[in-house]
Amino acid sequence: MEGSGRMVVTAVGVNSQTGIIFTLLGAGGEEEEKKDKKGVKKGDGLQLPAADGAAGSNATDSANTSLVNGKMQDGNVDASQSKAKQQDGAAAMEMQPLKSAEGGDADDKKKANMHKKEKSVLQGKLTKLAVQIGKAGLVMSAITVIILVLYFTVDTFVVNKKPWLPECTPVYVQYFVKFFIIGVTVLVVAVPEGLPLAVTISLAYSVKKMMKDNNLVRHLDACETMGNATAICSDKTGTLTTNRMTVVQAYVGDVHYKEIPDPSSINAKTMELLVNAIAINSAYTTKILPPEKEGALPRQVGNKTECGLLGFVLDLKQDYEPVRSQMPEEKLYKVYTFNSVRKSMSTVIKLPDESFRMYSKGASEIVLKKCCKILNGAGEPRVFRPRDRDEMVKKVIEPMACDGLRTICVAYRDFPSSPEPDWDNENDILNDLTCICVVGIEDPVRPEVPEAIRKCQRAGITVRMVTGDNINTARAIAIKCGIIHPGEDFLCLEGKEFNRRIRNEKGEIEQERIDKIWPKLRVLARSSPTDKHTLVKGIIDSTHTEQRQVVAVTGDGTNDGPALKKADVGFAMGIAGTDVAKEASDIILTDDNFSSIVKAVMWGRNVYDSISKFLQFQLTVNVVAVIVAFTGACITQDSPLKAVQMLWVNLIMDTFASLALATEPPTETLLLRKPYGRNKPLISRTMMKNILGHAVYQLTLIFTLLFVGEKMFQIDSGRNAPLHSPPSEHYTIIFNTFVMMQLFNEINARKIHGERNVFDGIFRNPIFCTIVLGTFAIQIVIVQFGGKPFSCSPLQLDQWMWCIFIGLGELVWGQVIATIPTSRLKFLKEAGRLTQKEEIPEEELNEDVEEIDHAERELRRGQILWFRGLNRIQTQIRVVKAFRSSLYEGLEKPESRTSIHNFMAHPEFRIEDSQPHIPLIDDTDLEEDAALKQNSSPPSSLNKNNSAIDSGINLTTDTSKSATSSSPGSPIHSLETSL
Repeated sequence: MEGSGRMVVTAVGVNSQTGIIFTLLGAGGEEEEKKDKKGVKKGDGLQLPAADGAAGSNATDSANTSLVNGKMQDGNVDASQSKAKQQDGAAAMEMQPLKSAEGGDADDKKKANMHKKEKSVLQGKLTKLAVQIGKAGLVMSAITVIILVLYFTVDTFVVNKKPWLPECTPVYVQYFVKFFIIGVTVLVVAVPEGLPLAVTISLAYSVKKMMKDNNLVRHLDACETMGNATAICSDKTGTLTTNRMTVVQAYVGDVHYKEIPDPSSINAKTMELLVNAIAINSAYTTKILPPEKEGALPRQVGNKTECGLLGFVLDLKQDYEPVRSQMPEEKLYKVYTFNSVRKSMSTVIKLPDESFRMYSKGASEIVLKKCCKILNGAGEPRVFRPRDRDEMVKKVIEPMACDGLRTICVAYRDFPSSPEPDWDNENDILNDLTCICVVGIEDPVRPEVPEAIRKCQRAGITVRMVTGDNINTARAIAIKCGIIHPGEDFLCLEGKEFNRRIRNEKGEIEQERIDKIWPKLRVLARSSPTDKHTLVKGIIDSTHTEQRQVVAVTGDGTNDGPALKKADVGFAMGIAGTDVAKEASDIILTDDNFSSIVKAVMWGRNVYDSISKFLQFQLTVNVVAVIVAFTGACITQDSPLKAVQMLWVNLIMDTFASLALATEPPTETLLLRKPYGRNKPLISRTMMKNILGHAVYQLTLIFTLLFVGEKMFQIDSGRNAPLHSPPSEHYTIIFNTFVMMQLFNEINARKIHGERNVFDGIFRNPIFCTIVLGTFAIQIVIVQFGGKPFSCSPLQLDQWMWCIFIGLGELVWGQVIATIPTSRLKFLKEAGRLTQKEEIPEEELNEDVEEIDHAERELRRGQILWFRGLNRIQTQIRVVKAFRSSLYEGLEKPESRTSIHNFMAHPEFRIEDSQPHIPLIDDTDLEEDAALKQNSSPPSSLNKNNSAIDSGINLTTDTSKSATSSSPGSPIHSLETSL
């Protein structure tokens, strides 16, 4: 990318950076299956170390190109496999131990558990409940049939002593068929086949509606899991903040301006340098475009931080376009692009007098360390000593960071035309800079976020911020968002400190240590994606609380994939997110906004409540219909509710009710209670009180009508009627009253927490109103015109009024039930709870262990590869040095052996599992000082080749003799540079 490369190491397929991430996500399953079919055993191939180094992000980008629709091209994998097989035996042998420790079994296990858990917690609870109800219904229907058959047989052949005549056989068979049909009807009514339908309807409806709330749901059960969420680990940039960077403070010409300075107050020379430094030393694709609509803010295109700096130029009434047109991109002499190791970007240009000027910008704490001068008020450079720097950090940079600002330092350096500097010697080039200014860039908190976080906290959900920013900036933003409140007992940690606290002496993560930290942790700053994965895994695996924590995570980068996959619900960013992040997520936030997560919580809780409402209604109908059919059969030798009528009742209470109650829209009140937890019973004691209370009312009235109804209405009782007699008015009134009671009880079922106002928000659900009125209309048609098929006889107006009046009594009775305190009814039990064993089936338990270890094992395998690769390169370096030392008659002293211990891969794959004392990027300078102090030979200095020191690779050599210093053309130089 920078035109100074000496060596390229590539890795393809599963060994590339993206491949490693995909392996963590478990996306390689299909490839593995194909390989198995071709007879390639996994692990036979040569495993290559992933080429990451300092420019790991570039490796990731290039590796991304070998992905199609988020899946690796099989060709790449197979090709690498077959090439690997052709490697010589020694290399294959050397790499052999890196096969997964479990061998083939683990792979089979992984394949078996490749897909996400098929059955969600809610479905598990419902399946268990449905099976229990089904068994009870089966027993009841069997008993009903047995009683009917025995009653008929004893009454006909024993009591009346009728002989079994052959010509009567068809009649008897018809009776037995009738009894069997009654039994089947009882069974059909008892089995709640509407339950799975209700779940699917509720989830599908929620998913459709969540699209409008900017939540694109990829896995249906994520919607329901979100209702149980107890913790959210959120990114900062773009999720809690607007990702619209603006410069709000500046330190120019020895003055700290708390707002954008007046252009006239800045010296002309300084102004020119500042405009050139910002315009030239930023990607030319970054622009500020005019707003699309009048009154809107200008559009920022490209890197947001650079957009903030360009905006600063425009705020100073200057223009960057003329500067860029004078110095087009192709005229730039050399560019040191930004990466996570340098934390800065520099551009070299050739001036008209053939001399060179380099503009540099980057994280203020890093760039200021490389400045030896600073421009004063008159635009002249003055000396900038370390103590001046410390004072500036205290008085300018820290106050800016405490205001939640990101600080960027802009600097420059002039070089003579001859001799031309050695541009590859980056550590010498990026030094002795002159500071032009330091700016504080604000990424404003989204206006709706503090309120959304307050809602989460009220709903019993802990919000944690995980960010790569400086700890002071992160803390300031967390206070603005309301994640932390001054005076509370909370923790704000940096990634380095977090790792120190959770690891033992051997550098291994210990769950007990994580348990001491996570309950109070609110902000994790300067964190890597590995830290995010560790935190999420630590919270999920924790047994610190009674209920298992349900964790939601937001992420946008490719390397957030493992954390998104590990979390119970992963939210990927729709705008800023990469394809890998979206692939690993459960829900995509189409507007990258935190407040959309709160909507997801609301919908998730609403799914649970909708199912509970449906259950409350369904079980009341079940209990009543089964008891009525059973007792009717026992007492009158016939069911008061006929087969076709029962099927209509079943249709009302299953299909229609699931549609009506599962489509209730969520309300803000759902966020006023704590999460249910995964082990919450589907039927609470309050619901059990409602079910039994309404069942008592309905049974009392139906039995009253059954036994005294004919006297009340002065009609024929219709009991003991012969086989093909016309339908009776008496049984029609019982059927009609039963349906009316169900219709009005459906309104009662809208509330499950003992609320009194059952009509609250009823018109916000048009589907509910349509179904209730539609059912009522169809009932009128069935009763008045159903005739023999529905066993109905048309009713008079007064009879209809009585049916509706008894139905309306349900609403009054509901108020009576709401008055009875649940706490007094000790005998009530909850239902629909999963026991601990049932919650996670055996193979899923294995999957969890597999998943936990798999991520860590992949990291460890990567580390072993790195160490092994490094050892080999070091050996080569020592061999080359040995040859050279024989040439130079042993002038060179032995190299100090610190390099392997200080080596650190790209921050995503930090080698902290194996090495406890590994420096972080931000501390390389401290480490540099320490290394200088420790080095015993007085005139020693660090060999600062390329960014070796920034990556933490201290190749410490004594360069006091000129002969030993590696010349740019020498092989040792190119090896060190590539390192």
